[in-house]
Amino acid sequence: MPMARGAVLITGLSRSESIGYAIAAKMIEGGRDVVAVGFTRYDTRIDREVDEKFSESLHDLAERYGVNFRYFEIDLAQTSSPDALFAELSQREIFITDLILSHCESVDSDILNTTIESFDRHYAVNVRASWLLIRRVVLSRNDELGNVVITSLTSDHTSFNLPYGSTKGALDRVVLAAADEFAHIGLRANVLNPGPVDTGWITDNALREKIMESTPLGRIGLPRDVANIVAFLHSDEGGWINRQLIYSNGGFHNFN
Repeated sequence: MPMARGAVLITGLSRSESIGYAIAAKMIEGGRDVVAVGFTRYDTRIDREVDEKFSESLHDLAERYGVNFRYFEIDLAQTSSPDALFAELSQREIFITDLILSHCESVDSDILNTTIESFDRHYAVNVRASWLLIRRVVLSRNDELGNVVITSLTSDHTSFNLPYGSTKGALDRVVLAAADEFAHIGLRANVLNPGPVDTGWITDNALREKIMESTPLGRIGLPRDVANIVAFLHSDEGGWINRQLIYSNGGFHNFN
């Protein structure tokens, strides 16, 4: 089935436990066509188990809801990747109206131990690639499809996590700038901080308890919690929310 026009592009899919997967599923269930990108070699590099079934399950879900799903394996550290992706989408007559940035490079290190290579890779993936994707969405915009909506996921974690935290701060500014610079075409852009979300990284029971104690609602955020908010931001009902950094974290307060 050819991809219907006006698709959602979601980055950061490589596992069924990920936030990106939950967002993709939510969008599909809401009747949206979805294009997803991921990079499983990143999971291999950081010793995370590779999920070989996630794409197949989203294809099955899309078929059940009568929409379309496509997945592309892309290394966002390469400057050519966004252009290559959009060239492929254009050839297939797939037009993107919604961009959801849920990808990240995230390797913990502090101020003294962060390497130049790691610092540069974090900025390449988390900031530069996001800027290039936003630019491509705007440049390839189809006037007949309506306004563009962008949401990026962020974090205020910085201590002992220098490259990740600093790039998230830079990403915030890029996304919020888009809401100003492209206001004349009706583009909306927001940043969402979901706090700690259990995507399989919380393996230490003591850390789990600490997060729960720091959250008034007494539990850890789940990918579906993030997906629910993102879906609202990309709906007509969320149309008055623009240029905001939104906290949706159950009241979590940083314990660093």
